[in-house]
Amino acid sequence: MTPATRQICLINAAHLFTHYGLLILATAVLAMVQQDGEIFGTAYGPVLALGTAMFVIYGLGALPMGWFAAKIGRKAMMTLFFFGAGVGMASAGFATGPLGLAIGLVVMGGFLAIYHPIGTAIIAEAGGDRVGRAMGINGVFGNLGVALAPVVTAFLAVQFGWRYAFIVPGLFCIAVGLIYLREPAFDAKKAGVQTRPFPKIPPHVVRQAVVSLLSIGAVSGLVFNAFTLLLPKLMEERLAGNPDLLPVVGMLAFLATICGGVTQFTVGQMIDRKTLKSVFMPLTLVLVPGLLALSFLDGWIVLPVSALVASAIFGQVTVNETMTARYIAPEMRAKIYSIRFTVGFMGAALASPIVGLLHEATGNLALVMVVLAAFAMVMLVCAIWFPNRPEELKPELWSAPAAAAPAAAE
Repeated sequence: MTPATRQICLINAAHLFTHYGLLILATAVLAMVQQDGEIFGTAYGPVLALGTAMFVIYGLGALPMGWFAAKIGRKAMMTLFFFGAGVGMASAGFATGPLGLAIGLVVMGGFLAIYHPIGTAIIAEAGGDRVGRAMGINGVFGNLGVALAPVVTAFLAVQFGWRYAFIVPGLFCIAVGLIYLREPAFDAKKAGVQTRPFPKIPPHVVRQAVVSLLSIGAVSGLVFNAFTLLLPKLMEERLAGNPDLLPVVGMLAFLATICGGVTQFTVGQMIDRKTLKSVFMPLTLVLVPGLLALSFLDGWIVLPVSALVASAIFGQVTVNETMTARYIAPEMRAKIYSIRFTVGFMGAALASPIVGLLHEATGNLALVMVVLAAFAMVMLVCAIWFPNRPEELKPELWSAPAAAAPAAAE
């Protein structure tokens, strides 16, 4: 492997651990209320809400990561990611009560916060001229983490107990950290990555892109996190019909979310050939009717509709991450990613209490889906306003006089 390929593989593994770790509780809670109900209680909502602080620290923690990386380097930050997140996961498995579990989750969330601002910037740099493809493949690994979390957690919880659902992935995360520790710090120029000079983009276009990006991030983070959190419960309510069928629930959630991984790879390929808006619009148009349909559908039809919604949600994540690479100069990307992911993850932090409280109040997920559809409408408005510039595909056109004026397609 080339240094760039090795770096991409390890950063992709970090993306997998990030999304896997954040979703362990969403499935483990279904076993916790049965296996340790005397410790954690027997209600789904309150136990799920123990993850709220994890998502808050995960969101707030992303903000300073770009600045930390400038001080101590990306290599040191990603090393801390692997070891810190692994220890946090394992410690959650040793919790003796709700407070201990919440503390373990907070530790994990704090170190997982390192990944997106730093890891995404590394992928954008290592991807060179095919950044869309690199982002798409990276997105597949994140989606694989989302897809594997319910099925592997369900298997471990049923076979060995819910504690092992946290301990085992924690040990794997530490093991990959030991491999990453041997890698030298990545430098795109020394690694021979082919890149073009970043063009000078008119300030008004950059402002429009950044405002759209941050606005999308604020609501997409909530929709993404809420949907991935509630998916195991949705499958249990609408398909499995029995809380004892935990492995079936995990497999159904896996089947729905793996479709998102296929979409992310496809979207990554399309982004290198099409403008971001032309790819983003169809994805956002699917979300609102899909989420509204899931508010009332029942039976096996829920599975393909959930897969369609998952595809749209995960596909737009790849577009969002490429937006920064297209419109922000390389030296500023880690800091902009820090801001963008902080905004998005603070919205994501609301997902756990929203899902838990609305489910407890209504007894089902119908109202939750309606609320998510309303947030998806905001994403659609932002997608409409996002720039649609042919210069994205031919950066040399930014220097032409016509680039200074807004394109007619905007």
